[in-house]
Amino acid sequence: MPSSEEIKALVAKIPELDSKDTKNPLLKTRPSEGKLTGPTWDEAVKIVDPIIKGGKEAVAAVVDMLKEVDDGTDYKARYVLHILAQYVCRKGKDEEQSLLADALIAALPGRAKPIQGFLIRQLQVCADGKAAPAIGKFLLDKELGADAAAALLAIKDGAVDQYRAALPKATGKNRLQLIQNLGVLKDTRSAGAMKQAVTDADALVRMAAAWGLANMGDASAVDALIQAADAKETWERAQMTKACLVLAENLQAAGKADESKKVYTYLRNTRKGEAESYVREAAAKALGG
Repeated sequence: MPSSEEIKALVAKIPELDSKDTKNPLLKTRPSEGKLTGPTWDEAVKIVDPIIKGGKEAVAAVVDMLKEVDDGTDYKARYVLHILAQYVCRKGKDEEQSLLADALIAALPGRAKPIQGFLIRQLQVCADGKAAPAIGKFLLDKELGADAAAALLAIKDGAVDQYRAALPKATGKNRLQLIQNLGVLKDTRSAGAMKQAVTDADALVRMAAAWGLANMGDASAVDALIQAADAKETWERAQMTKACLVLAENLQAAGKADESKKVYTYLRNTRKGEAESYVREAAAKALGG
């Protein structure tokens, strides 16, 4: 493994920030301000290859260079870690990819949240399902929940298990994020929880749950979505109606003609106003006239 000083020397090879207007007093007091013209890929490889070959300890040494306050002064270390995350995803780098993911996971505990967030975002690039449990621990964190949810969505493997486990305890934006992502991944095992969320006190949660059920084509959600589509508030009513149309289309494509017909018939018969004429017409067309 390269020594600590050798690791620092490698990181230092990242170019300095481009020149800036030193007459600006703000820039004089904030030396991290400026743009970075990064190294060429060939130059970058010469920096990151010795680090990844140095093993987990070498990666940890770069992580140790991160500052708790992201004021931009540690941009070289951050840049190197991001290049590493991309570098190990190249063909033939499976061992290196696993090593980097393991090293980043091992570095998560005890770090300041801004550093943890940064590491989770790098795992989003390079990790596989083995990292899901470690990332899932952050799903309920108010500051890091969004990063964790996004990373798991990108990884996919193991994501739904983590989302399902966290959902009963999730609140606020974290709960909304989980419901949205379960809908994106069409997790039919979460349909029960999603149907309950259609009547949630939070309108955004209600709409996300309705869209998720529609996206997964859940036939048992027909009555719940029809009822939700009669919301009085104009925006929510429109979004719930769209969810009904998506549900009906997906049910029809899945060969569930009776359930699909029920949704279309309800929309055709209840959307009588001029503002909702497009819904009535779309439903009538789907029903054959």
